[in-house]
Amino acid sequence: MTIQQISVFLENRAGQLAEITKILADNGIDLRALSIAETADYGVLRMIVDDPKRATGILLDSGYVMSLTPVLAVSVPDAPGGLTPVLNLLAEGSIDVEYMYSLFTHVQGKAYMVFRVSDEAKFTALMQEKGIATCTPEELGLK
Repeated sequence: MTIQQISVFLENRAGQLAEITKILADNGIDLRALSIAETADYGVLRMIVDDPKRATGILLDSGYVMSLTPVLAVSVPDAPGGLTPVLNLLAEGSIDVEYMYSLFTHVQGKAYMVFRVSDEAKFTALMQEKGIATCTPEELGLK
């Protein structure tokens, strides 16, 4: 099952990230994960929040350019090499990882990873076939 990722396009200037996190905090939106990619001219902030619909409205009202993207999350053992079996399955299935990052959420013995992949249906089927469940929004405390 997919979860919604918010991607915000930022000017490459000091303080942009602080402004966004303050806006979200002031409105009671909790960050679950974030990743930043940068070029010389702009940055892309990717984030998972507890209430993506509300956060989207708040950010749009604040003048930010953004988009919603479906991504997948899986739990992996929180141990050395815990991610390797998932990555091996992706390689065996010829599924490209466009990007990935970890969630702040942590449960005893498990870590959570967010994936944007070239073939979402194939990824989900392969994970299910091997007994690796994708996470639901509810499991991650998302609305």
